[in-house]
Amino acid sequence: MSELNGTAVTWLGHSTVHIETAAGTSILIDPFIEHNPKYPKGYVLPKKIDLLLLTHGHSDHIADAVSVAKKYEPSVVAIFELATWLGSKQVANVIGMNMGGSYVHKDVTATMVEARHSSSIEDDGRLIYGGEPAGFVITVAGGPTIYHAGDTSVYSDMQLLRELYQPGLAILPIGDHYTMGPKAAAMAAKYVGASKVLPIHYGTFPPLTGTPEQLRSFLEGTGIEVKAIKPGESLR
Repeated sequence: MSELNGTAVTWLGHSTVHIETAAGTSILIDPFIEHNPKYPKGYVLPKKIDLLLLTHGHSDHIADAVSVAKKYEPSVVAIFELATWLGSKQVANVIGMNMGGSYVHKDVTATMVEARHSSSIEDDGRLIYGGEPAGFVITVAGGPTIYHAGDTSVYSDMQLLRELYQPGLAILPIGDHYTMGPKAAAMAAKYVGASKVLPIHYGTFPPLTGTPEQLRSFLEGTGIEVKAIKPGESLR
């Protein structure tokens, strides 16, 4: 993908994505590793993680957030309530923010945007409020603009992301049941104006029945490419 201009986007199963920019900034999104049945066997995270972005508090997105944060000491970006909880777990370098806000790290600007979902945190057998769910628009200086939608349904205001940010690559959930399925994801891809889609959040558990092939059929004739890759593979 020449549009990535040296940035590598690696899918690690479910919604976990690692991005490394041409300048070497390392970004990990929604770390679900140890108990993720789709995490690529034998895959080792890079030696350096600069940014840890968390879309919401569900365990299949933050199960390994505390351990990763303590090991790599990245800047951890999350909605305010989730960030506060992470701080209570002695996670350092936590940046709590809210919708529409941006955090800049070297060549990367991470902007928190809306997602339509729910968010809670499992803590010692209790479910506690995790703030609003979110997505991120990741703008790389001299490189691509990438939209990671988190867990969401489709909503018409996604068109504002096209007007504001013009993402070239949209990373969209397609599994259905807990998020939008392929038909809605196809509409989301058209709303955000991305030329390419990396499908995620499918096939991990039995209810997540949506497939890249279904997404591709709903996008036929639009010119939007579905870049379905296996966990551990990268778009470059």
